[in-house]
Amino acid sequence: MFGFGQDIGIDLGTATVIAYVKGKGIVLREPSVVAVDRNSGDVLAVGQEARRMLGRTPGNIIATRPLREGVISDYTVTEKMLKYFINKVCGKFIFAPRIMICIPSQVTEVEKRAVIDAASQAGARKVYLIEEPIAAAIGAGIDISKPCGNMIVDIGGGTTDVAVISLGGSVVSTSLKVAGDKLDEAIVKYIKRKHNIMIGERTAEDLKINIGCVYPKIQDMEMDIRGRDLATGLPKTVTIYSSEMLEALIEPAMMIVDAVHSVLEKTPPELASDISDRGIYMTGGGCLVDGLDKLLQEKTGINVMIAEDAVSCVALGTGKALDNLDALDGKTKK
Repeated sequence: MFGFGQDIGIDLGTATVIAYVKGKGIVLREPSVVAVDRNSGDVLAVGQEARRMLGRTPGNIIATRPLREGVISDYTVTEKMLKYFINKVCGKFIFAPRIMICIPSQVTEVEKRAVIDAASQAGARKVYLIEEPIAAAIGAGIDISKPCGNMIVDIGGGTTDVAVISLGGSVVSTSLKVAGDKLDEAIVKYIKRKHNIMIGERTAEDLKINIGCVYPKIQDMEMDIRGRDLATGLPKTVTIYSSEMLEALIEPAMMIVDAVHSVLEKTPPELASDISDRGIYMTGGGCLVDGLDKLLQEKTGINVMIAEDAVSCVALGTGKALDNLDALDGKTKK
């Protein structure tokens, strides 16, 4: 290591935290869940270990996700979580690391401040922020410095960011609070309404990953789930089909399509023609829901591509942006 400590890029996601260290690549990928002892306020578990506790904790332990809809909802817990991850990545270094964190494109100054403060408190020497769609574009391997339009749809856990990027900045962008979590919520509501069964968010997520779809499938898939029957109060097993998932998920999926549509409407004509040539790039874990690319392609008439390693795009882009930190030092001082 050179004398400055490390440079770390962090994708501080609502569902997952991914850390990238300059020269090493992605070194950490953990769920953004923290288990805290209610009485003492001590952190008991972070990441994978804490995720196993979601919905399964006794009264004195709370397993929470400190980020909701892409922004910090519980400041102290976020700070503890960042501290834990930074220590895990760096070990005990003499110098504090420089950290670049990505944020949704439409966050307020107060929300930005919260991220900067949390990272500084957690041990960063200097904190830089980068917008998620820009990081996602860099991570997807797009050269964003050229004067031509690229459209990125980054669907994470809490937010979906849609942006048209040209010359290294976003020209038109929007951020909506409909993403992976909202899809899970839609599944929970649907199963409750249709089967009168209550399931937890982890079961909903398993359904989404295994048989979820937003475009009719040729072959109907099925999956057995267990939940609590609301009529009897007893555990019950039911079989859910992917055609039902389509019913459950189409509404939030259409909200994402509408957001893309509204960004396209505001895009300058020259850039719009670039986009129809080059297509729309989708990144983020949420874009892996079966058929979302087909749905978007059908509704916009533009070719849609899912970036390779979509989940890590934002972290990879943040990592690549670290290489230009010294140039940034002049521009975006904290």
